[in-house]
Amino acid sequence: MSATPHPENPLTTHTTSPGEPLDLAGIGIGPFNLSLAALAHPLTTLRTAFYDQRPAFHWHPGLLIDGATLQVPFLADLVTLADPASPWTFLNYLKTRERLFPFYFAERFHLHRAEYDAYCRWVSENLPSLHFGHQIDAVRWNPEHEVFEVDFTQLDAEGEAEALGRTHARNLVLGIGTTPHIPVPLRPLAEAPAVPVIHSADYLDHRDTLLAAGHVTVIGAGQSGAEIFLDQLRARPAGRERLHWLARTPAFAPMEYSKLGLEHFTPDYTRYFHALPERVRDDLVPGQWQLHKGIDHATLGAIHDELYRRTLDGGWPDATLTPGVFVRTAGRVGTTKVELHLDHTQQGTRSRLTTDAVILATGYRERRMDTLLAAIDPYLRRDSGARPRIDADHRLVLDPAVTGSVYVQNAETHTHGVGTPDLGLAAWRSATILNSLTDNTPYPLPSRTAFTSFGLPQPSTGRTGMVPRQGSTLVPRR
Repeated sequence: MSATPHPENPLTTHTTSPGEPLDLAGIGIGPFNLSLAALAHPLTTLRTAFYDQRPAFHWHPGLLIDGATLQVPFLADLVTLADPASPWTFLNYLKTRERLFPFYFAERFHLHRAEYDAYCRWVSENLPSLHFGHQIDAVRWNPEHEVFEVDFTQLDAEGEAEALGRTHARNLVLGIGTTPHIPVPLRPLAEAPAVPVIHSADYLDHRDTLLAAGHVTVIGAGQSGAEIFLDQLRARPAGRERLHWLARTPAFAPMEYSKLGLEHFTPDYTRYFHALPERVRDDLVPGQWQLHKGIDHATLGAIHDELYRRTLDGGWPDATLTPGVFVRTAGRVGTTKVELHLDHTQQGTRSRLTTDAVILATGYRERRMDTLLAAIDPYLRRDSGARPRIDADHRLVLDPAVTGSVYVQNAETHTHGVGTPDLGLAAWRSATILNSLTDNTPYPLPSRTAFTSFGLPQPSTGRTGMVPRQGSTLVPRR
């Protein structure tokens, strides 16, 4: 089955009335809400619309480094693990591009990042429920009509305000994504333009400038830091690399990629984690960093191979790799250099490093929802850390006076664990949301997904709804 392309969505104001609200309005169109939109597409009785202020879909454009791959298999596309017969699978994308046979012979299990981005853009350009160029300004609950009011500004091609609009929806889903994290000591430097101090999210935009810099320091031992270090290393002349790679972690550690280790990214583990006490969940997440913040074995191997190749004629490459270090403070030296004040956690020693450019591969943080949800904050239920409580179906726990639901995507690590940002759980979470939105189960989900039993057997909870009623019709929950 091939998807029938729709013309690219024109930038038109999309409004609804309280009397005819949407069943679901999505805020943000990253991979997770794109997955939800794709799985909602065939559910014709469900009225949905998704909004994003960007003019079009792009996935981490600053990190689409030549040859960089995803760390999940191609089956972790937007829909396959919930509906492999969907027209929006990656394999169907290849079919529409007449690339199925080349992909078959390439024997690639992990996609290039650029190819995943192209696949997502193909989906985004063909789903009629997506509305780009729409900046969400405010969200309110209207108790009289029992709907959410969503105010937005329509933007023109240059990002300037063009028109105001309002839509109404019985339910919302927030997929507003994450934001680059810049450590506090480096924020003043990143905000000043004289010396390049950039986050890895913007790497490709500054790559030429960084290659021209005399000495470059990469901070961060995750996959992005490794890929950037390798890219810089390969592009610099042997013996004159002038690279430093610093990491807070005690080692440049490989990602936990054993088969049973990967079962932490199954629905089974997500349900187990959600049922744990809050304090136990909070203790678990930091210790699981190697499950999702390590470096894949191929990248580590490529870095070592490149370093070794540069020793063949004698001598060592001018590249220093130091884990177990954090930046205590930082400042400028003159107008062209940065001085980093370093602490070594195990030695208890301090040092200084002067460099011409800094690349911060320091990860991302969940984007705060406080401003967007300010008007419904009185209805929110929070945990002991003042974080939103989120139920097993990825809904914010709200005051019972609010009859609608607010779902979240990639904002629930504290309640659902390390699998929250993982692309492999995107389709399952989207299907879970759609199942909870309706009186039926449009996407039956497996009751078991892992060989590991993460906890001791518990009495049956009587959970139902995993199997759809025969002969039933999809009806949105009101």
